[in-house]
Amino acid sequence: MAKLSSFNRFISTLNNQGSLMPVLFIGHGSPMNGIEDNIFSNQWKELAKQIPVPSAVIVVSAHWLTHGTHVTAMEFPKTIHDFGGFPQELFEVQYPAPGNPELAKETAGLVHSTEVGLSHEWGLDHGTWTVVRHMYPEANIPVLQLSIDYYKPLQYHYNLAKELYDLRKKGVLIIGSGNMVHNLRLVAWNKINEPEYAFNWADEMNALFKKHISGGNHDILIDYEKLGNAAKLAIPTPDHYLPLIYTLGLQNANDDISYFNDKAVGGSLTMTSVKIG
Repeated sequence: MAKLSSFNRFISTLNNQGSLMPVLFIGHGSPMNGIEDNIFSNQWKELAKQIPVPSAVIVVSAHWLTHGTHVTAMEFPKTIHDFGGFPQELFEVQYPAPGNPELAKETAGLVHSTEVGLSHEWGLDHGTWTVVRHMYPEANIPVLQLSIDYYKPLQYHYNLAKELYDLRKKGVLIIGSGNMVHNLRLVAWNKINEPEYAFNWADEMNALFKKHISGGNHDILIDYEKLGNAAKLAIPTPDHYLPLIYTLGLQNANDDISYFNDKAVGGSLTMTSVKIG
C-alpha cells in the first residue's frame, strides 16, 4: 500500500504541473563531451535553465538496442561505461540519479502496440549520462531509459512514441539521444579539431533533415533511405538516427521547432539538436 500511495502522489504531482514539456533530440557525439566544458556541453547546461524543471527524464539512447522494447525500472540505475580507449577519468564518472519504478510501470502501461518489459539489468549508458549530468548535475531528478527494438521498422518506433505523448502533459522530459549524421567509418581524424568541418554530403543531409523536421514531413524522415546516396552515407546504420524518430513522434501541430549545437565534427558527424515545444 505504501508503494501505491507513493505512486499516486507522484502522478498527482505530474498532473498538477499543467504545462506541456518540450521534447528534445540531442546529438551526443563523443563520450568525452560528458566531462568536457565545450560548446556542446555548455549548451546542454543552458538548455536546462531555459525549460521547466522536469519531474523525471526518459531518454531513448542510441546505445540501448534490444529485442523487444524495455524501460529501466530500478530504484537506482547504474552508470554504464559502454566504450573503450578513453581516459581513465571518463571511466570513473558516476551519475547517481535515482530511477522511478512507478513511472516505469506508468510508461509501460501507456504502450498498447507492444509489451514493454521492465528492466532491472541495464542502467544509464553514455548516450544518457554524458548529456544529462551537464543538464542536471545534482543528479536529483529521476532518470529512466527506454530501449530501441532494433529489429523493428522505423514506423514502429514513430507509432510507439505517439503512445507516450501523455508523459509530456505530466512534466516528464523525453530526450532522444543520438546523432542525425553519424558515420564513424568516414571520420576525418586529421580534421577533428577543425571547427565545423563537414563533407559535402554531411552538410547536404543535415540541411535536408532540418528542412523536413521544420516542415513536419515525418513520412519522408521515416523513409530516409529514399533520400539518395547522401542519406546512406549519413545513416549507414539507423541506431543513432532512431532516437530522432521518437522525438518526432512526440511532436504536435502547435509545437515550435528550434535547433541548437548545429555543428559538424570530423566531417562525417553532426551534433545538430532539436527542441520541440
